[in-house]
Amino acid sequence: MKLTHDFIERNSMLMIVLIVLVVAVGGLVEIVPLYFQRQTMEPVAGIKPYEPLRLVGRDIYIREGCNNCHSQMIRPFRSETLRYGHYSVAGEFVYDHPFLWGSKRTGPDLARVGGRYSDDWHRIHFNNPRDVVPESNMPGYPWLANASVEGADVQARMKALARLGVPYGADDIAKAPEALKGKTELDALIAYLQGLGVQLRNVR
Repeated sequence: MKLTHDFIERNSMLMIVLIVLVVAVGGLVEIVPLYFQRQTMEPVAGIKPYEPLRLVGRDIYIREGCNNCHSQMIRPFRSETLRYGHYSVAGEFVYDHPFLWGSKRTGPDLARVGGRYSDDWHRIHFNNPRDVVPESNMPGYPWLANASVEGADVQARMKALARLGVPYGADDIAKAPEALKGKTELDALIAYLQGLGVQLRNVR
């Protein structure tokens, strides 16, 4: 039996096995080395675990599907870095579980949005995006301003992340509910956005 191209194409089971084998080997070659590179495992200077309000804000960001339209990954191309700033690096996202790089860009990339606009701008934008960006096709999220985050299970979230290696101490977890007092879902979401990418903002 000769393992010719014609033979493989006629034998569907053999072709499936070979495809799976090639994809598995290719995947291992691409992924395994990343576990041994320091820059993929160590946080960028200045990166800290999310404060309780930002952590809750990130969950709201995911819940509302923001990552379905906005990526958080700047590619290492001139056109990208001129528009958005320094390209994304793994060390920025070591505490993200799951990470939200994405590739969809119905809306602009948000990897460096932190500090670019004021909190008031974000409040207006979430209430009715067309008040600040007339051509926007993003829906409004007015209910976020009236939904409290007090009582959110932030301590359980922090404990779960601590098990995954995020350096939350017992004291951080104990004080977390206090950080949410009097805050709304809109406050939390804005806090999350205002921290995105600030560490590499001025790096070119």
